Amino acid sequence: MRNLLRLCPLLLALALLFGAEPAFAGKRVALVLANSAYQHAPSLTNPVNDGSVIAKTLKDAGFDIVDSRHDLSALETRRVLRDFADATRDADIAVVYYAGHGIEVEGSNYLIPVDARLERDTDVYDEALSLDRVLVAVEPAKQLRLVILDACRDNPFGKTMKRSVASRGIGRGLAQVEPTSPNTLIAYSAKAGFTAQDGDGANSPFTVALSKHLTTPGLDVRRAFGFVRDDVLKSTGNKQEPFVYGSLGGDDVPLVPVKVAAAASPVANPQADIRRDYELALQVGNRAAWDAFLAQHPDGFYSSLAKLQLEKIGAEQAHAAAIEKAKQAEAERDRLAAVGAQKDAQIKAAADAKAAEQAQLAAQKAKEQAQQQAAAAEQQRVNLAAAAPSAAPASTASPAGTNVASLTPATTPADLSRSVQTELGRVGCFSGQADGNWNTSSQRSLSQFNRYAGTKLDVKVASTDALDTVKSKPSRVCPLVCEHGFKADGDKCTRIVCGDGYALNDDNECEKKRAGKPTASKPATSRRDDSEDRPARQRPQIGAAGGLGGLGGDAAGIATGARRASGGGQVFCTNGGCRPVNRGCHLEYRGGGGPGNDANAEVCN
Repeated sequence: MRNLLRLCPLLLALALLFGAEPAFAGKRVALVLANSAYQHAPSLTNPVNDGSVIAKTLKDAGFDIVDSRHDLSALETRRVLRDFADATRDADIAVVYYAGHGIEVEGSNYLIPVDARLERDTDVYDEALSLDRVLVAVEPAKQLRLVILDACRDNPFGKTMKRSVASRGIGRGLAQVEPTSPNTLIAYSAKAGFTAQDGDGANSPFTVALSKHLTTPGLDVRRAFGFVRDDVLKSTGNKQEPFVYGSLGGDDVPLVPVKVAAAASPVANPQADIRRDYELALQVGNRAAWDAFLAQHPDGFYSSLAKLQLEKIGAEQAHAAAIEKAKQAEAERDRLAAVGAQKDAQIKAAADAKAAEQAQLAAQKAKEQAQQQAAAAEQQRVNLAAAAPSAAPASTASPAGTNVASLTPATTPADLSRSVQTELGRVGCFSGQADGNWNTSSQRSLSQFNRYAGTKLDVKVASTDALDTVKSKPSRVCPLVCEHGFKADGDKCTRIVCGDGYALNDDNECEKKRAGKPTASKPATSRRDDSEDRPARQRPQIGAAGGLGGLGGDAAGIATGARRASGGGQVFCTNGGCRPVNRGCHLEYRGGGGPGNDANAEVCN
């Protein structure tokens, strides 16, 4: 009883918060359309499976009406949309989910029924259903109008479709839209202009993520699509990014309300009560919920986590305010320039716009840091709870029956850094390993991207803005630089190989080798027999008279070397003395040698 009385103020405050949210009550209706069996195009495997999963998810979430249809013709689709429009007249939330083929023509999007035969580009107006027709069907809903399109596939009629007008544009994927009706969101399985993947399983990655997050009790629909985006990026290796167009107000709009339930039995561990209160505040996720939690639990581990969540909310609100202020400053600057205001006023307006832009960047950095800190702290809490189940079991359901681990951000700072590094590598600005370590090399790579892409991203941290900006570039941004001896070959450098007789010059080009300059031939000179490599005892000693002295008998008859006589000719020395070689003759060594055997012959021309 004491625990129940202690929880009453917090439960009462949260119950008042729930009652203040209009989305927690009211009629919810949904229409699920899935086309797989196309008559004039290849059949699709996943759409009918995807439609069944989404229909079951919405039914399990307690939707009042879930009308699920598949493989409809154009006429049948129009009738179903007409009937669904009647159901939305008294509804608070209306949802349409479509899986199948879609096409964009001249900036407008169309859903393709199974009997469509699009032989010409103009056939789309008669045989397909425009997205505007779907928006008309959900327009009567009071609280939220949500259209979900898992139709960003390649156009199956693109190769055969005849163009009635050569300039008529037929895009890839679906075109970007801006809903004109308030409280309307349009969710694409892939960003405008890109195509989505069907995946390797029975369901597309987009549908798998939707069924996991979209009907989380108390989770704002915008945050739910944020988690869907993270899951799809991760499962597709950052190749597919879902996108949501449209806007809602400041209040949270969950598809499924949170039901507050009292604890069935007292918990022995005193931390368990605080943990349940924390998880309840985490599900609500706004400032009032965290203030109520801190009023009840001002100190301790969970209060520190709650303060981080409050700092994150404050940083997000400050960032939103900075964006609005920057827009106003830019608009005022442009207005003064347009009306030709005084130069001083224009200079001041430009300075104000510049300052607002800097403030926006600072707020963006602060928001991302606060989000990363809160995400890391929440992940640490879940890990600790998993390591010590008796203290705070992560698998224990919250009072609403929701696993709080599913509400934690899916992208950690390391994952975000790794994604930015991967994308920088794709556009040619990063050559290292995508290891999630945002070091000096990564910062230098993002700075290089800024220089060539003309952006002003903060290089000190890996941010979601940086990831989105780099992902928006379809091809290489930073130039390919190859060292001397290499040349560019596509997206890599290959070694230059020159042919025979050619060499690489300083300009990285192969040129023919130049013939070397001929060296002047030196006059032949006889080698001295008394060289240093000959034993000293065998060197003949020539006295002043030119005689031979100190010569052993074994050496007799061997030329001691070519000596120059006074006349400049060769001389030949034996044990009998030295004599000059006849003019026009020279000595050649014939081998042998010894007493009575002359090893050198005099050869005359």
